[in-house]
Amino acid sequence: MGKLKYLVIHCTATPEGREVTAADIKRWHTSPVSAGGRGWNQVGYTDLFKLDGTVERLVNNNEDANVDPWEITNGAKGYNSVSRHIVYAGGTDKNGKAKDTRTEAQEKALREYVIDFHRRFPDVKILGHRDLSPDKNGNGIIEPSEWIKACPSFEVSEWLKGIGIRQ
Repeated sequence: MGKLKYLVIHCTATPEGREVTAADIKRWHTSPVSAGGRGWNQVGYTDLFKLDGTVERLVNNNEDANVDPWEITNGAKGYNSVSRHIVYAGGTDKNGKAKDTRTEAQEKALREYVIDFHRRFPDVKILGHRDLSPDKNGNGIIEPSEWIKACPSFEVSEWLKGIGIRQ
């Protein structure tokens, strides 16, 4: 069990307007590599923000300041035991280039979620997946993928300031 240190925001890297379901994420993450998945034993995120703003719980947690073994998701290697990972459906344009595609409903739901989370856990750092990039944190990986350098397709630190969260 680790003390919760990070709330990491991700995007699904899917085209603008394409809905994503919990079943999609489960298939992408837990199917065997031979079947096109990543072969993980657990999905990468706790909550999914759908296009209509609905928040779908992917992995249960007890909402405390610790990450219990059964709560660990596979959102960012090296950080999973001390992080909660959340994701919004979208993050690319029709050509697969990084783009902030959050709908108004997703942005509203994400804002409410993050403000509530910050109220409950003010010492937990809120950041984007790309902010965990190994080149910034020296976790031993030489080069992050181009995608990790973009995820979640918006600047989380600036967005946080815009919604009144100073870290």
